[in-house]
Amino acid sequence: MGLFKRNPFGHILFLKRWMIRVFGAMTHRRYRGFNRLEIEGSEVIRKLPHTNVLFISNHQTYFADVVAMFHVFNASLKGRENDINNIGYLWKPKLNIYYVAAKETMKSGLLPRILSYAGAISVERTWRAGGKDVTEKRDVNPNDTENIRIALEDGWVITFPQGTTKPFKPIRKGTAHIIKQHKPIVVPIVIDGFRRSFDKKGLRLKKKGIFQSFIIKEPLDIDYDNETIDQIVEKIEYAIEQHPSFLKVIPLEVLEANEELNKQREWGGY
Repeated sequence: MGLFKRNPFGHILFLKRWMIRVFGAMTHRRYRGFNRLEIEGSEVIRKLPHTNVLFISNHQTYFADVVAMFHVFNASLKGRENDINNIGYLWKPKLNIYYVAAKETMKSGLLPRILSYAGAISVERTWRAGGKDVTEKRDVNPNDTENIRIALEDGWVITFPQGTTKPFKPIRKGTAHIIKQHKPIVVPIVIDGFRRSFDKKGLRLKKKGIFQSFIIKEPLDIDYDNETIDQIVEKIEYAIEQHPSFLKVIPLEVLEANEELNKQREWGGY
């Protein structure tokens, strides 16, 4: 029975464990070899409860961001201090980590379908279809929100509330509704460098020697009952550093096109 034990979504935990081990070993050097992942806040991870935790983050690639989180979370839980040295932390990985992903992305090829077994909660985008924005938003699929509830009750959920890899796009209010309804502990994460390291999907290594940053912040202080959806959205924008006011500090065109800025963030390698 133990060998074929399943999670609430029917995934066999034995297979999921080995999938995380294998793909973790295959991807480790992307963050600790070809490039360097600079981590802050691993102590926050160790203080969290086992369930009902929602991680919110800005988004730079489809898969590399999530893979990095699996590495960092498991390394932190095994006592690593802001590093992912010694890949042994993946031998007994945390199996109740889930991530929200667009259904069309997870069906875009064989590899995404395989990766979905590691913990994807596939949702239908209400504002986008076939890679294009739609003029009339579709209704939210109740099965999607129910699956997120099930995942939170079982463990940790990662979501990218902008729903796109483009920086400084609006926060989707669905995330705020989930927060008000299920009252999870909300942990912000701010990442950088992944857009320069990988292609858009995050599967192909585009450039080596890039400095990647991964900052885990303290959980947000949220009044679940009294704060409005708009107030929570604004709090998320500031927490993941995607509020429009951040553009006044570093203009978007500089972030995307200034090669000199990129060179200053690069790292010389091992």
